[in-house]
Amino acid sequence: MSWVLLPILRAGCCSKLSFSGYSPGRAMPKRGGKAGKEQNKEAVKSPASGPVGIDKNGSITIAIHAKPGSKLNAITDVTAEAVGVAIAAPPSEGEANAELCRYLSKVLEIKKSDIVLDKGGKSREKVVKILISVTPDDVLEKLKKEAAAS
Repeated sequence: MSWVLLPILRAGCCSKLSFSGYSPGRAMPKRGGKAGKEQNKEAVKSPASGPVGIDKNGSITIAIHAKPGSKLNAITDVTAEAVGVAIAAPPSEGEANAELCRYLSKVLEIKKSDIVLDKGGKSREKVVKILISVTPDDVLEKLKKEAAAS
C-alpha cells in the first residue's frame, strides 16, 4: 500500500476501499512467451497443404504474396509458403486489397462477400480468409490450375 493511504485506512475513514488481491510479496502472473505464439501459428496452418490452411475457427486461409501494380491479374506461383498474386491495381487506399479479393473470388468461383482480407492490409504478405465451406484441397487445386494457365 502507499504510504499516503496508510494513515487514512488506520483512521477508518475509507472503510469501503478494497485492496483485495493485493499482496506485497506476490509476483505478477507471467504472460505466454514466444513459444506460445509459435505453437499457435503451427496449429493455424497445416504444413501438408502449403499456403492453404485452416484457422482455429475452421475457416480456410490462404497465405498470399501480393505483387500490386501489375498490368493484369494473375497467379504467378504457388509455393510451400505463399501464393504469388500479381494485382492490376495500385497499392494505395486499399485498391489492391479489394482487387485481390475480387480476383480470388473469380478464380475460386465463390462470391466476393465470401472472401475477406484477414491480415496484411498494408503489407505484401497477406492472409485471406474464405467464409464458406470448402476444402483446402479444392482451393489449392483451383489456385494451381490458374497458375498453370497464366
